Amino acid sequence: MAKKPEIPKGTRDFSPEEVARRQYIISVMRGNFEKYGYQPIETPSFENSDTLLGKYGEEGDRLIFKILNSGNFFYDKTKLELPSDIDFLLGNPADRLSKENLIDLNRFTAKISEKALRYDLTVPFARYVVQHQNDIQFPFKRYQIQPVWRADRPQKGRFREFYQCDADVVGSDSLWQEVELVQLYDAVFSDLGLENTKIKINNRKILSGIADVIGAGDKLIDFTVALDKLDKIGIDGVKKEMTEKGIPESAIEKLSPLFSLSGDFGQQLEQLGQLLSESADGKKGIEELQFINTNIRMLGLSTSTLELDVTLARGLNYYTGAIFEVVADKVAMGSIGGGGRYDDLTGIFGLKNMSGVGISFGLDRIYIVLEELGLFPESVQNAPLALFLNYGNAEAEFSMQSVTKLRNRGFRVEMYPDAAKPAKQFTYAEKRGIPYVVSVGEQELIDGNLSVKLLATGEKFTVEADDIESFFAGFHTL
Repeated sequence: MAKKPEIPKGTRDFSPEEVARRQYIISVMRGNFEKYGYQPIETPSFENSDTLLGKYGEEGDRLIFKILNSGNFFYDKTKLELPSDIDFLLGNPADRLSKENLIDLNRFTAKISEKALRYDLTVPFARYVVQHQNDIQFPFKRYQIQPVWRADRPQKGRFREFYQCDADVVGSDSLWQEVELVQLYDAVFSDLGLENTKIKINNRKILSGIADVIGAGDKLIDFTVALDKLDKIGIDGVKKEMTEKGIPESAIEKLSPLFSLSGDFGQQLEQLGQLLSESADGKKGIEELQFINTNIRMLGLSTSTLELDVTLARGLNYYTGAIFEVVADKVAMGSIGGGGRYDDLTGIFGLKNMSGVGISFGLDRIYIVLEELGLFPESVQNAPLALFLNYGNAEAEFSMQSVTKLRNRGFRVEMYPDAAKPAKQFTYAEKRGIPYVVSVGEQELIDGNLSVKLLATGEKFTVEADDIESFFAGFHTL
């Protein structure tokens, strides 16, 4: 017996209903992206490994899917020329676990894998900007909706293949961009009917200032990666991880005020200012957050709230200013969006002094949130408006004339392909969620009419064939 086929862990198939719902979310995002002046681009599914590696920190690099060289690379090889110090692969298995041999294993991987699946859309976007800088009008506002891949442990809301929906602007260091991105988040979630979303914000300069004040400036990355896990492992877990990374206990104790900030956004910034009074970076970060908060309060938000979270780090090396993360208030889910300012990202590809800031929407997690809260509109479906029944060749020929007219007007309609029993055709319409059934029998052929039935109520209508477009004119078109 043939083995039942399976898909890889962390990936999914999507049914027609699920695809329709995903497209609904994307259409809302796309409409708002373009309303705010962002232009669409697309980049390849995979990049050269050196484009991606080293851009996400040590933890991020571990999650990058590497692609084995294929085609003619192995075609005529019975042996692979490798560095001499890779011989451990053929030796004692116990020797393979030493730090030195792990470094050699990385060299081995680089020898047989020169490309990798993209981890996110931001680094490929930076590469795109550098390659096409002479054709781009700056500031350049782009949006991108494509899949990304991460070798993560699959769990609820976390997949190995998933879509990101990004909006970025490069070529301007104005904080009005951050203000606009907060508004963009609010506009999308408001249009999706998702109320009470929390847009959390911090600033990487504040994190840098805190690290300096507590004497851990030389371990900024370790400090921020640990701090970013506060909601997952708690205060004690964060302190333990920092200790394991070599941050002194005396420095960790100085963090206590961070975990007890109180009051509104402005009041928390005042308390934070006292802690960072001796840090130029920290004070600059506070000034930037004050600007964003003041203007958002002036402009207002529809359904979201802007909240300060000084433990927010997001663990990515390339953020240099504001950091965003969005969570849904009523669903136990991780972040459904995130992003931040990256002043020097394009510099790693040779283009200096090109500031950028962007945000990302987690399509898959947003889908789960909308589903759990019952927020998908009933109109979000891909079923045809009407099914024309098939009673034989003569009837089918007559029906197809009306089907063609309706399709040319943009209506979703179809005809059952076989002259099957009526009960089977009605069952098909019901299971597909098709609201109307159109019948053409012997009498209808003689009279030139169509018999239309609304399945939900059983109500019947007799419509002249020439009037079928007018009959359906009040219903949804493509």
